[in-house]
Amino acid sequence: MANKEALKELQHRLAERMQAAREQPVTASWLAVEAAGVGLLFSLGQAAEIFTPVPMKAVPYAEPWLAGVANLRGGLYTVVDLAAFLGLREAGLAGSGTRLVTLNPELHMNCALQVDKLLGLRGNEQLQPDAGELPAGRPRYAGALMRDAEGRRWQVLDLEALVRNERFVRIVV
Repeated sequence: MANKEALKELQHRLAERMQAAREQPVTASWLAVEAAGVGLLFSLGQAAEIFTPVPMKAVPYAEPWLAGVANLRGGLYTVVDLAAFLGLREAGLAGSGTRLVTLNPELHMNCALQVDKLLGLRGNEQLQPDAGELPAGRPRYAGALMRDAEGRRWQVLDLEALVRNERFVRIVV
């Protein structure tokens, strides 16, 4: 029970910090998540709310990475297993710490991304561009590579470009 309360408190603090960061246009900030061990950064202007997993209805004959449809705050959201969509692991193998991150309503898509872990918020001052070579054939939604002070590599994921991706939009809409 204490873990549940601690988790609720963490989510509440993250939601407050995300809202405060949206209201401060001085610097861009990021929501750091993990999918199959890969660190990903979502712009706070493109991500919306964080939810604990809820019961989902399966979608017959859909792509394996489409986890289902969920009711979040009274709205129906398509839930995408992000690690499976990105080809990082097989669908349905997410662990117990998964969370759902909804897209900003300005992106006009009722979609939640299922991530394996929330790793908090990051500011631009905490990240430096990674000088490593970018692989050829990267999708448009794969943004810049960044590194933090500990040397961890982060992949920026452009959620606006993701919702325009033909493979993604064909199934999610």
